[in-house]
Amino acid sequence: MPPRAGAQPAPAAAAQATLPARGAFVIRGAHVLSMDPAIGDFESGDVHVRDGAIVAVGPRLPADGATAIDGRDMICMPGFVDTHWHHWTTLLRPVMRADDPKKTYFPVTLALGVHYTPEDSYRAVRLGLAEALSAGVTTSHNWAHNVRSPAHADAEVKAMRDSGLRGRFSYGPAQGMPSTQMMDFADIARLKRAIGDDPLLTLGVNSRNIDGNNTSRGAINAEMAKAEWGKARELGLPVTLHTSGSASIQLLKDANLLGPDVQLVHPLNTNAADWDVLAKHGVHYSTSPLGEAGRTGQMQFPEMMQAGVLVSMSIDNVTAEPCDCFACMRMLQTINKHRTGGKFKLPTKKLVEMATIDGARDLGLQATIGSLSPGKRADLILVRTTAPHMGAIGDPYDALVQLARPSDIDLVVVDGRILHRNRQFTALDHSKLLADAAQSVAALKAKANWS
Repeated sequence: MPPRAGAQPAPAAAAQATLPARGAFVIRGAHVLSMDPAIGDFESGDVHVRDGAIVAVGPRLPADGATAIDGRDMICMPGFVDTHWHHWTTLLRPVMRADDPKKTYFPVTLALGVHYTPEDSYRAVRLGLAEALSAGVTTSHNWAHNVRSPAHADAEVKAMRDSGLRGRFSYGPAQGMPSTQMMDFADIARLKRAIGDDPLLTLGVNSRNIDGNNTSRGAINAEMAKAEWGKARELGLPVTLHTSGSASIQLLKDANLLGPDVQLVHPLNTNAADWDVLAKHGVHYSTSPLGEAGRTGQMQFPEMMQAGVLVSMSIDNVTAEPCDCFACMRMLQTINKHRTGGKFKLPTKKLVEMATIDGARDLGLQATIGSLSPGKRADLILVRTTAPHMGAIGDPYDALVQLARPSDIDLVVVDGRILHRNRQFTALDHSKLLADAAQSVAALKAKANWS
């Protein structure tokens, strides 16, 4: 791996995006699902937004001077909060092959990831966030485990800012990085200063595996984990880690590393003692149902939730599955029925909470987003209910979990800005993002001698 360069400007070709202005608008006559028990839901309600904030929620609101948006035949709800997504891998989708084990996710990301330039990172993250936006995701946790230099980190952060979405950038190692080499915490500290008090962006650290289960990403021992997690905590940054097994949880417990600032990912192959330990230490868990359903072992989110562990929902990557939060909720519902026979009650409303307010809680943003509450920032979506697969809906939570598709999303608002409306982006050229991604893929394949 080449030496890490000093901080450099973001890619020259990545011009600053022009985002829509915030203004005043009121959504009228929607079926409002506030996700706030103090507000409740309204079969026909309004949501008033001004200067990026939610002013009021309720029926027939006064909103002088606000632009009216017709919400009839639509569900108005908080935007989806993704809590774990490797955006840098997005442009590698054309290289993947489902039935060729040499061209699946891990071989491809390892082989091509070592050749990424900052421009490639920028393009990949922009493309991933565009898909997120079109699918109703208003906040995404960018789990960046291929930060090859300070310039790569800056490029990913710039992509997040240019997209207009809210999110966390979790600074990670580079693909192929030796397990004996510590992450660049001097640069992480620099980036923390650079991000400052950006209201749409927070910073975290993602740790390498520490149980050796995933050799394609490398693994570190307990001493390195203590050193790196200690550095992260000195900077006041949350830590996230892939697990999928009891061994790593036991190691974290023995090393006294567990705490409420820790998010673990993939609730597979754990045991009852683990669940109690996680709950005791306030650890959060992110489940990525579309990918996890195809892995060896049981998805144990019901057990963790019963033990008191906060569980949120995430996309993971979009190289083999699309960004579809409705499908994720549906998969969690199906897996729970299959595994527990309905003994663990998982109402459709709770599934929608997992995709919204619980995701906000996982990322420490529950005071800012995750519900349609006056004073919170206006991160919301409208879901149209008139498509043939929806028809005349009954319970709106049932409709979202069991029937809805990303194509039903009619409006996406982040921090009061309308970024997607009538199935069209308002602030980006998607065809250019695709062309730029194709150019990067061709260059990466050439560098890696990939055929």
